[in-house]
Amino acid sequence: MRSFIIIVFSLILLLGCGGRSKKSSSTKFTYTLKTEKDTLTEKEQERQKELYEFLIGDTLPEETDGTFDDFIYSFASNPTLQLKRIIFPLPYYDGDGVVRIKKEEWKHDSLFVNDTFYTLLFDSEKSMDEVDVFSSKSIQLEWYLLDEHKVKRYYFEKINELWFLEAINMREMEKDNEEEFFDFFAQFTSDSIFQAQRIKQPLDFVTIDPDDEFSILETQLESGQWFAFKPPLPKGRLFNINYGQEVNDFSKHKIVVLRGIGNGFFNALFFANNGGKWKLYKFEDTSI
Repeated sequence: MRSFIIIVFSLILLLGCGGRSKKSSSTKFTYTLKTEKDTLTEKEQERQKELYEFLIGDTLPEETDGTFDDFIYSFASNPTLQLKRIIFPLPYYDGDGVVRIKKEEWKHDSLFVNDTFYTLLFDSEKSMDEVDVFSSKSIQLEWYLLDEHKVKRYYFEKINELWFLEAINMREMEKDNEEEFFDFFAQFTSDSIFQAQRIKQPLDFVTIDPDDEFSILETQLESGQWFAFKPPLPKGRLFNINYGQEVNDFSKHKIVVLRGIGNGFFNALFFANNGGKWKLYKFEDTSI
């Protein structure tokens, strides 16, 4: 109840004042940020839904979006649709502050659609296999900015079967005393000598059987063969769509999936941290 009152009060202030405002702390303005620690009751969630519908007004089209994957490509490539699917003023959280972006201030964000492929991150093969792209109601897009050591998150909510961007959050990546995966990956993709040193020998390799396209071939790559088979690697940043799978910055295992846009390209890189050092131990290429 208290959070709902704060929401309504904040809306009254926004509607009355109109301009962009800055606050010293984001803790009082987190009504749009859903996390795994969200403890809203069903009644409060229903009230938030009603509030969103009030914000959106009568601009809702009759059709629905289908899956998030169907929606996000249109959202990123169509400036008109993008403006309709953002709840303005859009909260942009950066550290302890928040700026609310008005519609006329928004600049089109093409996300990943100008690239030939995008990436997905997982902590285990189990989480990769259990991704549910159909029932998710809250999804986060993430840009891991490797050079800046920051992560930029876009929060999307499904309201009345339609997807809307409701907040953006920029924060520092978490750190610990061991070699961090994102620091490792930045060097792995930009330094071929370092890359060669951080590949398990022999490297497990999974691909489509050239003699039977319906069969999977599990084999190994000997020293040096990786460079003949390796896919194009993203440099400087990593993209991720979080459908609800757990992504722990301190996990000892990481899977980087490379998925083509409008083509059958599919690769997966499997990394593990043993003895404080990250290494690539398996490579999968099942492109069609």
